[in-house]
Amino acid sequence: MENYEGRIEKLIDLLVLKVPEIIAGLLILIIGRYVISLILKIVKSRFEKRNIDISIRGFILSLLKFVCYTLLILTVASTVGIQTTSFIAVLSAFGLAVGLALQGSLSNFAGGVLILLFRPFEVGDYIDSENGASGTVEKIDLLYTILRDANGISVFSPNGTLANSVIKNYTKITSRRFEIVVGIGYDDNIKVAREAILHILHAEKSILKKPAPIVFVGSLGDSSVNLTVRGWISRDEYWDIYNHLQEKIKMALDERGITIPYPQTEMHIKNLPKDIVG
Repeated sequence: MENYEGRIEKLIDLLVLKVPEIIAGLLILIIGRYVISLILKIVKSRFEKRNIDISIRGFILSLLKFVCYTLLILTVASTVGIQTTSFIAVLSAFGLAVGLALQGSLSNFAGGVLILLFRPFEVGDYIDSENGASGTVEKIDLLYTILRDANGISVFSPNGTLANSVIKNYTKITSRRFEIVVGIGYDDNIKVAREAILHILHAEKSILKKPAPIVFVGSLGDSSVNLTVRGWISRDEYWDIYNHLQEKIKMALDERGITIPYPQTEMHIKNLPKDIVG
């Protein structure tokens, strides 16, 4: 009984000695919560003024809140006399292990942050990248960018590789150059074919006058003279004009008797045996 009473007395003495530290810890906790709330409010306001993407805005605010409260708890624990050295060591080791295990995800996260901050493309843009991803951007998350390709298939592109590749954004342009290669026979008149194609190009209102469309001999193929047709079309009308131009060019060449030859190869047989010739 005496031992029990002695332990209670020691505990009371210890609590009395710790009262200033406990009060100081409570004050730090109250003031710290107010300061953290103020910091988060200021950061959120800055994000709204700079029009930072909502996805990255929420993640950074959550991460900042976690870091601030972790530091606050460690400070309060140290103030009331709790040893935090071991806890910090364990937390550091845990963070290192998680970082090593999630290297790919962290790379994608960093890429997502860069994409959302610098905005090389936005939702609704049509892009083509070196990592093989192409299509209309439907959603930009912190780890993946979701695209819809020309076949209507959803493409999930990791932000890490996407941010580190060359990206072509076809939506950011106002006009786009088209190129069509037309093969004509070697016996056909190149001048007549060129004039026929240019007449179609100049008659098409959607094709820009500056820079002017051109037609020239691009190469001499195995079975045809290849004419290269180039011109500029507004972005919104590109595919419609591009697709029906080829039909118009084919019909114009047919009207002038100019052929578009099939691929062919000439074979010459020498020293044929006499019995086969006979």
